[in-house]
Order: sequence, then C-alpha cells, then structure tokens
Amino acid sequence: MSRWIITFIIFSIVICFLEFYAFQALKTITKNKIIRLVWIVAAIAIYAYFLYVIYITPRSAGQTNSFQLAAGFMLTFLIPKLLLVIIMFGEDVFRVFRKGYSWVTPGETAVFESRRIFIAKIALGLAAIPFASFIYGIVQGRYNYKVLKYQLTFNDLPDAFDGFKITQISDIHSGSFTNKEKIQYGVDLINQQESDLMLFTGDLVNNMATEMDDWIDVFKTLDAPFGKFSVLGNHDYGDYVEWDTPEDKVKNFQAVKDLHPKIGFDLLLDEHRYIEKDGQRLALIGVENWGKGFNQAGNLAKASSEVGKDEFKILMTHDPSHWEYKVKADDFNYHLTLSGHTHGLQMGIEIPGWFRWSPSQYIYKQWAGLYQEFGRYINVNRGFGYHAFPGRVGIWPEVTVIELKKGTQNV
Repeated sequence: MSRWIITFIIFSIVICFLEFYAFQALKTITKNKIIRLVWIVAAIAIYAYFLYVIYITPRSAGQTNSFQLAAGFMLTFLIPKLLLVIIMFGEDVFRVFRKGYSWVTPGETAVFESRRIFIAKIALGLAAIPFASFIYGIVQGRYNYKVLKYQLTFNDLPDAFDGFKITQISDIHSGSFTNKEKIQYGVDLINQQESDLMLFTGDLVNNMATEMDDWIDVFKTLDAPFGKFSVLGNHDYGDYVEWDTPEDKVKNFQAVKDLHPKIGFDLLLDEHRYIEKDGQRLALIGVENWGKGFNQAGNLAKASSEVGKDEFKILMTHDPSHWEYKVKADDFNYHLTLSGHTHGLQMGIEIPGWFRWSPSQYIYKQWAGLYQEFGRYINVNRGFGYHAFPGRVGIWPEVTVIELKKGTQNV
C-alpha cells in the first residue's frame, strides 16, 4: 500500500474513535433523536466536504480558498470534540473503577450514573468555548488587526536615529484573502502609524505570483519616508505546489520577486542597504529564507560582507529559527532581528503581561513577540494574513511598531 493510503486509514481510525467518544457525551444528556441525527449528519457533511475538496483540487493549485474553508470547518468541529474525548475518556477510566466498586456496594450505581450525566454536561459546555472561538476566528478574528508597540534602547545607536520608528509587517499570504474592504482597513492601519521605515519580512503569497494580482493596488499605497524594504519567506519559493515543469517554478519565483517593486518594496536578496539620516547611517540587512531543517537559501555572510562590524545593524530574516541557530550568538552583532513565519499558529491564548500559550511554542523557541539574548533583540511578528486555517483564534494579525532609542541598554 502507498504511504497516502496508509495515512488515510490511520486518519480514518483516529477520526472514528474521536467521533464515537464525542457522541457518547451527547447520548448521555439527550435522547432526542433529531438532535442526535443533526449531530451525525453535520459530522458526515464536514468530512465529506473536506474529502471532496481534496479530490477536486489538483496539487498544482496549492491551498485554495475552498481548501482553507474546508479545513477551517473541520478544525472548528474537531478541536471541541477532542476536548470532549479527553474528558469522556477520563470518565470511562473512572467507570472501570466504578464497576468494581458497584460489585461491593450495588446501591451506589445511581450515584455514578448521575455523575456521568454531570460530567457530560460539563464536557459539552467546555467544548462550546473553542467551537464559538473558532467560528469567531473565521468570521472576524482574521481581521482583528492589533498594533503592538515597543521601545528599544541601544548604547551604540547613532544619535540621528534616536526616536526613529520602524513598522514591521509579515506573512501577508495574499492567496488567502477574500475581503478587500477588510484588507484595505488593515493597510490603512499600517499607514496610520506614520513610521519612518517600513519592513516586510516575507511570505507575500501562498504559492503563486498570480495570487497578488487583485491586491497590488491596495498594498502599493503603503508609505514610509525612509523607504520600504522586504525579504522572501518560505512560501514565496513555490515549494508547496506540484509544478508541471521545473521551468514553471522558476518563472513563478521570478514573478514573485517582481511583485515587490510593484508594491513599492526594495527586495533584499542576501543584500544590505544603508538608511541615512543627518549624516549618520544604520545598516539594513536582508537574507533569503533560512529555516531549521528546510529551505536554507539565505546567506548571512554574503548579505553582511560589505557592512562594518561596529555599525548598527537591523537584520530581516523570515524564519526565527535562523536567529536561534545562527544569528543571536554571532560576534558580528546583529542588534535587532525581525522575523515572522510562525503566525503563532493562528491560535492560542494571550493575556498581555500575564499569560500566553500557543502550540507554536512547542516548535519554535521564539514564536511571537519580542525576545532578548546577549543584548540582542528579535521580534517575531504574528503575521498580517493567514494560511491553511482561514481564521485566527486568540493570536491576532499584527502590525509592529518599534521605536529606537539612544541610551543605556538593559541586558
């Protein structure tokens, strides 16, 4: 059997197990046949739609809006049911002990039955929370743009750049967009920050250059007096599509690179630029994508070859694993690194100043926000757009504004 068939069989077994246990909770609290039937029909419809979309979507099309919608529906129904399974499976473990206990004290059985009904109600109530959250994330959360502001102080920042403001955006993923009015609102919000410099840290498209055709006029309105600069992300290389010929992939990659000047961005391909102000300057360095374990196209040494070691440096690199494994301990001293890529997995919990969690943190050490080590900073932008799952739950789309300050740096 092929790897795909084996994967499908395993996936089907897991889904059946999940659905069986989730249905037990419903059966425990209601005997209404209509409600049970609606539950079953909805589950079948969700899986059938997902399989249908996979079947009709050629590999050459990448992740279409239809695929994202189907995946979004499936996750919206699966994640709450997973919570149900965890609770109800735990209850079944308890029932094993109950069975033994009932042999000793038969009169206690009714007490345990009441307990199971209570647990089932609690489980369904808790499952309703992620269900409602995912619905909100698809309808509104993906457009719930947040402006996050940081003030960073450096001992060796050139005096002319004291108070200099940088806006960072990342992971536009234009192939996922469906609502021009909402995207225009996000772009206007970026311009409202009135920063001196604008930096985009990769993933302009999902896979194909044509995904940006309807959005060029929107994004070319972005403005910054000291310029707009960008780098490539892993999705910009077209690696996740099955191309008809190698030449088609090369042609698409060139078209993606050509998009950047069309929206007014200077694309840095293992290059640097100097930003000058009042006779002083800082170095802006941009590398191609470098990710731990895949697509290590970026060449940091080449990008920095004409930059002085003692100059103030800002590095743009799409994947934060680059900072973790190659950049942060480099004695060339990259003062500030800007990345994206993770999206914070587009789902999690963040209570500013108190608590934050996302499954993304089990994959990336630096997964969202600002980090500091060795006196050097990295900001991991949560992304402007969305990909795969057509929504955001708790991890909102981000516009980052960083103000550079001259002074004593806290290390």
